[in-house]
Amino acid sequence: MPKFAWVVLSGAILCSVFSYGQKKADEVVATIGNTKITVKDFNEKFNQAFKNSVNPLPTKKQFLEELIRFEIGVQEAEKRNLDRDPIVRDAMRRELYKGLLEKELGMKVQNMPITEAEMAEHYKRNPEVRFSHILFELKPSPTPEQRQEALDRANKIFDEVKKSKRPFPELVKLYSDDPLSKQVGGDAGWQSRLTIVPQLYDAALSGKPGDIKGLIETQFGFHIIKVTDKRTYENASKRAVRLSVFEEKRKKIFDEYMEKLKKN
Repeated sequence: MPKFAWVVLSGAILCSVFSYGQKKADEVVATIGNTKITVKDFNEKFNQAFKNSVNPLPTKKQFLEELIRFEIGVQEAEKRNLDRDPIVRDAMRRELYKGLLEKELGMKVQNMPITEAEMAEHYKRNPEVRFSHILFELKPSPTPEQRQEALDRANKIFDEVKKSKRPFPELVKLYSDDPLSKQVGGDAGWQSRLTIVPQLYDAALSGKPGDIKGLIETQFGFHIIKVTDKRTYENASKRAVRLSVFEEKRKKIFDEYMEKLKKN
């Protein structure tokens, strides 16, 4: 007999779960070994899994099949005593941590109000800028000699760039060590203080469109940037601003909660 042949599904109850009628919460949908999944269990798990989803939902039959596979996997892991494995225990600890945050902060974060005034004030502190860049890459943990070699090359090319009449995208293709941005002429897109390393953001913010600035050192290497555009709050993506405000407030709530735990 197959190892998991003892999965029992109640056809009548399956029909009840997949219909819209009122059914008893304690009716059993599936039995896996000694574990029973009731209508109440099923509905709670389904609603929890997809309460904030904007993606198409699976059918209830598909979700039940996934629950059954999950329970089979858990029971097999328990048989093998995998809960004693260090890697598994570490994963379990991470899930406990995530569960704590979801339980304590989930609803508080999801229900945070975000006003137009907050968005405007946030944008005033974090206006969006757009720039293109040339990267002179530094490998992780470079030796002093490697760093100096990259710096000398960057300084030499920076002098050439300042004098050059060629379009900046052409200079990017000639000199940059960043293979991805080379494909788009070095364009970094619209960036705010929250989306890019502070050295590049501050340099771009301090210039005006058309300015070429350098050399700027980051953990990636040395950069030459050309400021290409700036935009006001009225022209900014309100969805992006709202997400930035949400993330800022979420982080504040998280930090305050962790500080409270430390004190306790």
